[in-house]
Amino acid sequence: MNTEVTDGKTRIAVVTGAGSGIGRAVAVELLRAGWSVALAGRRTGPLEETAASAADAGGGEALAVRTDVSQPADVAALFAATVERFGRVDLLFNNAGTFGPGGVPVEDLPYEAWRHVVDTNLNGAFLCARAAYRQMKEQRPQGGRIINNGSISAHAPRPHSVAYTATKHALTGLTKSLSLDGRPYRIAVGQIDIGNAATDMTQRMQAGVLQADGEIAAEPVMDVADVARTVRHMAELPLEANVQFATVLATTMPYVGRG
Repeated sequence: MNTEVTDGKTRIAVVTGAGSGIGRAVAVELLRAGWSVALAGRRTGPLEETAASAADAGGGEALAVRTDVSQPADVAALFAATVERFGRVDLLFNNAGTFGPGGVPVEDLPYEAWRHVVDTNLNGAFLCARAAYRQMKEQRPQGGRIINNGSISAHAPRPHSVAYTATKHALTGLTKSLSLDGRPYRIAVGQIDIGNAATDMTQRMQAGVLQADGEIAAEPVMDVADVARTVRHMAELPLEANVQFATVLATTMPYVGRG
C-alpha cells in the first residue's frame, strides 16, 4: 500500500502502549511498511526494544517518548516531540490500556484500582485523541486518522471485569463522537475490538480463565501479527474511506453464540 501523503512525505504515526503486546506489534508493522512512528509508553527501555525489533527491516524512523497517557502534560509533550521531529501526525493508534486487578468482585474492588483503569483506558484515550485532533485540524494537508483499541469487552463482559469493561464500552462512545466531530476536518476515527491476541496480557487465557457459567476453561488465542496487519489496513485507507468498527478475534473463542 502507498505510505505517502499528498505532498510526498512519509506518513507519521503515534502509537501508545508501544512497549509491548499489541502496541509493539502495530508499531513494528507500521515501521516496516515505511511509516515513521512515535513510540509512547511509560518505560523507555521497552520502547527502544520495539524500535530495535523493526530496525533490521529498514523502513521508517522510530522516536521513543516516555509517556503516561493519564497525565495531560505527558500527552502534550508526546505530540510536541512528534511534530518537532516529523512535522505532522497522520495516525494515532490509541492503544495504551490496563485490565486492572483481575478476578476481583465489584464489592471488593478498591476505588484506587477503578480510578487507575479509568485514568489509563478512558481518560488517556481522550487526552491523546484531543491532542491528535488539534494537530490534525491545524496541519496542512489537513486531517488524519485515529484508531481506538476497544476490545471484545466493548461488546460483552468477562466475569469480575467491571472497570475494564466499563472503559471499553465508553471507548465506543468516544469513537463515535470523535468520528462525527472530525468530519469537517478530514479526521477519520475508527475502532478495533480485539479478542484473545497472543500477548503477555493474554497468557492466562491458555491456562484457563473464569467463564460466565462459573467454569474455568482454556481459551484459544490468535497471532498478534494478524491484529497488526488489520490496524495497518485501517490506517492506510484514504481519508475518504473509514473502517468504523472492526472485530478481530480468535476464531473459536467463547464469544459468538454460547461459546
